[in-house]
Amino acid sequence: MIISASRRTDIPAFYSDWFFNRIREGFVLVRNPMNFHQVSKIDLSPEVVDCIVFWSKNPRPMLSRLSELDKYIFYFQFTLTPYDKTIEANVPEKQYLIKTFRELSAQIGSDKVIWRYDPILLTDKYNVKYHVKWFEYLAAKLSGYTKRCVISFIDMYRKTERNLKGIHLIPMNEEVINKIAYYLSLIAKKYDLELVTCCEDIDLTEYGIKPGKCIDDELISKIIGKRLNIKKDPNQRLSCGCAQSIDVGAYNTCQHKCLYCYANFNTSLVDKNARLHSTTSPLLYGCLGEEDKVTVKRVSSNINNQLGLFN
Repeated sequence: MIISASRRTDIPAFYSDWFFNRIREGFVLVRNPMNFHQVSKIDLSPEVVDCIVFWSKNPRPMLSRLSELDKYIFYFQFTLTPYDKTIEANVPEKQYLIKTFRELSAQIGSDKVIWRYDPILLTDKYNVKYHVKWFEYLAAKLSGYTKRCVISFIDMYRKTERNLKGIHLIPMNEEVINKIAYYLSLIAKKYDLELVTCCEDIDLTEYGIKPGKCIDDELISKIIGKRLNIKKDPNQRLSCGCAQSIDVGAYNTCQHKCLYCYANFNTSLVDKNARLHSTTSPLLYGCLGEEDKVTVKRVSSNINNQLGLFN
């Protein structure tokens, strides 16, 4: 089993104490996003957790406690973008995040810290020239501290459109996307970065940019030295290459409040839900009620112990 922590919220930035408590107690309760009263109890013991994938814009709160994860395999998807607080309201300053990125990489290794430069969006300010300039700046600062960069171009979900109301986005056609991909690929080669896409239908392989996997069974297999018997995640979009995982986060709880965020689709709930958070609760926020039905989810390791990866 792979744990995703989390596509739905930034657990390392805002809920790391809660997560470490869940690890110590060996389980977590997760509400079904489509059915509030349907709750799954997930075993978090090292025997069944093959890997934990952390998603974060600021994993600083976890850095001093990573030794508590010694029994687990894990890696980070670290989002570092060029936007200011008009787009990313509560994201820390870039120099602080660059320092955090480097310190995290020094602790766990450059292969376990994936740089996410996404989503790419265009406005009069954040034009192609701006992105090329900032991508090179960040690539230079992160050189040697990561081996892979994930890019994606903004998807205008209905909820994303609501959040971005008032921000005059410039539509991106295939020509513009190819132009951006060309320049970013040149920079990536300069700094020895593997450049991959996340959930993109457009083919950018002519620039050396392949479709990526954020929940990457191949990377996990390389880290542990054994193959995984695991399928593609059927709950993601068709263009998503991610392996199956269980997400332990909750929507409408990320306090970064980025305007492009698909996970905060009801921004009025974010502060309310955060106030309902308790570091000692098995749920990320709130508590169990009389109408809730808790089901123990059957989970197991997907590691193939019969054959080594390189045998």
